[in-house]
Amino acid sequence: MKARALHPWQVSPHEAIAIQKRLRTEVSTEPTLGDIRYIAGADIATSKESPRAYAGVVVLSYPDLEVVEERGLEAEVRFPYVPGLLAFREGPALIRVFEQLTTEPDVLVFDGQGLAHPRGMGIATHLGLVFDKPSIGCAKSLLYGRYQEPGQEKGAWADLRDPQGNIIGAVVRSKPKTTPIFVSIGHRIDLVTAIRLLLDCTRGVRIPEPTRLAHNLVTRLRRGEALPKDQLRLW
Repeated sequence: MKARALHPWQVSPHEAIAIQKRLRTEVSTEPTLGDIRYIAGADIATSKESPRAYAGVVVLSYPDLEVVEERGLEAEVRFPYVPGLLAFREGPALIRVFEQLTTEPDVLVFDGQGLAHPRGMGIATHLGLVFDKPSIGCAKSLLYGRYQEPGQEKGAWADLRDPQGNIIGAVVRSKPKTTPIFVSIGHRIDLVTAIRLLLDCTRGVRIPEPTRLAHNLVTRLRRGEALPKDQLRLW
């Protein structure tokens, strides 16, 4: 995959906010998906206290959700920890991993936010723009917005709204009677399609397989564990 150079990454927090506001105008919420063959899940682990980051991407076939490729790396982060600007702290490492893929994913799913962000520029939106790919934010917790609790059955969902009442995502029950996940548009996809796709990628647990497996990969990287010999790797 090839990343577009939309802006420099070594900037001040003030400059980063200006970049987010500019990029927000380029986001598309129109679906552009054709046939889906591969879905990529991405996750990254960083610490407020440490400059180290562990980034991982897992590519799955669709609809059977078999692992086709996984890549990971340990990298140094240079941008400070600033809430709302995590894409500038985490984005460069994730871009390096995506650029090593030999399998071109049709959809990118990020463990994080998309439009459900104070400036509508979570990591899923930001990197969706960088790669100009359909992308989805799939977060475990709420960052921004308000909602009413959805029903307890799998597939129930409720609108996530900003303070002005605009819909910025959905609160989705991916497993009966469990804490919901927070789904938002990244880029080049509509919300209903994003919800349906993530529900289709759920296999009896709360977290959809793309980000669940990416999280597991990152956990192995942090522990210094090797990947299976038949998997691709970068670190």
